Amino acid sequence: MSDTYDVIVIGAGMIGASCAAELAAHKLKVMVLDASQASCGATGSCMGHILLMDDSDAQLQLTLYSKKLWLDLVKAYPVESDYLACGTLWVATDDEEMTVVNTKAKNYADYGVITEVLDSKTLYQWEPNLRPGLVGGLRIPDDCVVYAAGCVQLLLRDVEVRQQHRVKEICDHAVVLEDGSILMADIIINAAGVTSPKLTPGLPVEPRKGHLVVTERYPNFCTHQIVELGYIKSTGKMTKESIAFNIQPRLSGQYLIGSSRELVGFNDEVNRSLVSRMVQKACEFMPGLADLMAIRIWAGFRPATPDKLPLIGKWPTVEGLYIATGHEGLGIATSQGTAALLAAEIVGKVPEIDPAPYRAERVLEKQDA
Repeated sequence: MSDTYDVIVIGAGMIGASCAAELAAHKLKVMVLDASQASCGATGSCMGHILLMDDSDAQLQLTLYSKKLWLDLVKAYPVESDYLACGTLWVATDDEEMTVVNTKAKNYADYGVITEVLDSKTLYQWEPNLRPGLVGGLRIPDDCVVYAAGCVQLLLRDVEVRQQHRVKEICDHAVVLEDGSILMADIIINAAGVTSPKLTPGLPVEPRKGHLVVTERYPNFCTHQIVELGYIKSTGKMTKESIAFNIQPRLSGQYLIGSSRELVGFNDEVNRSLVSRMVQKACEFMPGLADLMAIRIWAGFRPATPDKLPLIGKWPTVEGLYIATGHEGLGIATSQGTAALLAAEIVGKVPEIDPAPYRAERVLEKQDA
């Protein structure tokens, strides 16, 4: 087999699908390869939260830029995306965390983001099922939720996709499949998530396992995606295990409960002890959860980088190769911005935000330093 394309994207998850759709919109001939099925990796295991994060200025800029692009997409296709404009509610357990609330509010305000700092009374008006004693929170009203797998299908609707096609090797302007077939393209994009280092040695991407629990339908138990401020601490350190409270409503009336993080390689078995602690933490914040029925538990892997920023852009040691990986738990939230930055580099457009903090080749520069 020998076919020629402008672009071959490896990986039919949210990142790969977003890059494919963006480049196809620039009239490039794009083909997507996936070793399994579309959305079967991190995308199929995730919550689908479109939110702002401000652990760093670079993170805030990328999530803000991407959310703007996401809102354009989901408002045009609300049914296909399962768009739910639930907003995010960060809850504070004490005065120290309220200081963090005020800092986040200022960070967002500096970028023109509308937020609402809540005192205790207003917090419970929004979410009465939270436990007593919380001191307040921060509400970001235009954060939203989507059904990630449905969005992937939406993004891939005008793109050629070949599933069950495992890539063995990336060469200059080509990929070699396991069956020996060679596919040629001017541009190759490695968007293979946690498996991206197998195809591009040197990528500092590590699988960070996470669990989710989904409940039966209980409409109006909560209306926001609710996150404890301790979530920031749990995601920021590459410890062996961590948990934090995070609950997400869905259009179906169900709820996703998270979150956990583990460094266990590619062991995908459900860690029941960790899940038990995660659910217990959730019930501490919302005691009524103990009366809801859980119908499924699963685990997936987030592609994590040491500096908590994705790798986006040209990989100079292989001709024609570009990288789009390492988004960890923000792959859905940052996918549209990632695709726009990568496309701008490929087609020679001026990007809307500075791409320098996310450049893939930064990891090679650190190795040479």
